[in-house]
Amino acid sequence: MIWGVAEDVTCDAFLGGRLQILQPRHGYRAGVDPVLLAASIAARAGQSVLELGCGVGTAALCLGRRVPGLALTGVEVQTEYADLARRNAAANDLPLEVITADLRTLPAGLRQRRFDHVIMNPPYFDRDSGTAASDPGRDTALGGDTPLADWLDIGARRLAPKGYLTLIQRIERLPEVLSALQGRLGSVVVLPIAGRTARAPGLFILRARQEGRAPFCLLPALETHIGIAHDGDKDSYTPLVGAILRSGADLPMGR
Repeated sequence: MIWGVAEDVTCDAFLGGRLQILQPRHGYRAGVDPVLLAASIAARAGQSVLELGCGVGTAALCLGRRVPGLALTGVEVQTEYADLARRNAAANDLPLEVITADLRTLPAGLRQRRFDHVIMNPPYFDRDSGTAASDPGRDTALGGDTPLADWLDIGARRLAPKGYLTLIQRIERLPEVLSALQGRLGSVVVLPIAGRTARAPGLFILRARQEGRAPFCLLPALETHIGIAHDGDKDSYTPLVGAILRSGADLPMGR
């Protein structure tokens, strides 16, 4: 399938319409998760950011819209998604360099670079224990064939001294992430994400620092919706999450 034909893609508004994103109609489609990831990055103008597995560029471009003056780079293995990321960057007038490559065989030039922030939204499911999706693009985004430990190792290697690695992932994979980071990065902060009050977290955002020495920090869970159950079709986001999704507000990550 070659995207670019009107019926193959949709144009979706993010950050209250401040960002317009082309994405495949039937492949992997970005939702709330990359927006929350982008909101959690405490980047400053002049810093460099690398997103591994950038897809159509949603997280990197949300971050670029919130924090002007960043040097943004994305790596994406799927050609069609990488092409859409370039188109999205150009259409939104944001400086995202997109490199089409497999994480495990990064170009030599990129392997020589270090970044203040490395961000990622790795596939949520372990390919060895799941069923492949029917759409190839969606299958790669949700499962892929690169182990989570490799994502973390590659990301850590791209960090500048005292740089930050931040990812969003399913809560059941938290032990796997912590194990992979042991002895590599420190000052680990974990923000669980729960759909509603009294529900167990389903996701988490984790931030770790190169050369970090602060003790482990587990933050109170971020609740995305008000109430204990869905109540009709009305918008029920909590004020903080609503501000993140509509206005590009920051998502504090503690220290």
